[in-house]
Amino acid sequence: MLTLTREQLNWLADRIPDHPKSPKGGRPVADKRRTLRGIFWMLDNGAKWKDLPREFGSRATVHRWFQRWTREGLFEQAMRTAGRLVEQRGAHRVYECFIDGTFSKARGGGDGIGRGHVGKGVKIMVLVDARGLPVAIDTAPADVHESRCVQALFDFMLTATPPPRMIGDKAFDNDALDARLAEQGVEMIAPHRSNRKPENVTQDRRPLRRAARRWTVERTISWIQNYRRLCIRWEKSSCLFTGFLHMTCTLLLLSEVLR
Repeated sequence: MLTLTREQLNWLADRIPDHPKSPKGGRPVADKRRTLRGIFWMLDNGAKWKDLPREFGSRATVHRWFQRWTREGLFEQAMRTAGRLVEQRGAHRVYECFIDGTFSKARGGGDGIGRGHVGKGVKIMVLVDARGLPVAIDTAPADVHESRCVQALFDFMLTATPPPRMIGDKAFDNDALDARLAEQGVEMIAPHRSNRKPENVTQDRRPLRRAARRWTVERTISWIQNYRRLCIRWEKSSCLFTGFLHMTCTLLLLSEVLR
């Protein structure tokens, strides 16, 4: 079972604004740290909301605050802040970045879901630096090809500048994608598909040696999948599912900052 350290909890709580008290009185506002611990428990265990232990307070209260904080973009802001701290410390290694996607099965309806070759669900797209730290993340319906998700990742980038080279698997062997990235000063390195004709070969063998290090992004995906809530999408709202993803990547970045 994963743990939320006191330092991580305090860091997150400092980025959640206090809810103003009503002048008319009423019930006291829920404790932020207790609520965040409840959200983390859901993220870690992947259980149903009704199974949230009472030690974290009312499950309805924890769920309500999670929805509110997610829709206000607080978890995305926390991830961007953590990314800036990593960059300020010079810990990001963006001389080469690795890209890949993973599938999360959807148990129910909702927006942002597509039917892929392994069933109904969503794709989690991840771009990491040479050390495996998240640089950009996004979600897309399962029926959207991975090569079409690249621009959304570049729009989300945590770093100030794009990487000079990006390395992916055969799914990113696309001449149109290569051309678009070249316009942004990014070299796309991906092994050719088996159906590419010899006269259309565009990749040189020496850059392709970098593709042997694609395990870097695969390792990060395995870190993300340690949080069971992201292995199966139970939320009908893609916004809430992405909120759990932002919180996960924030914790991965904080592991580099809070040492």
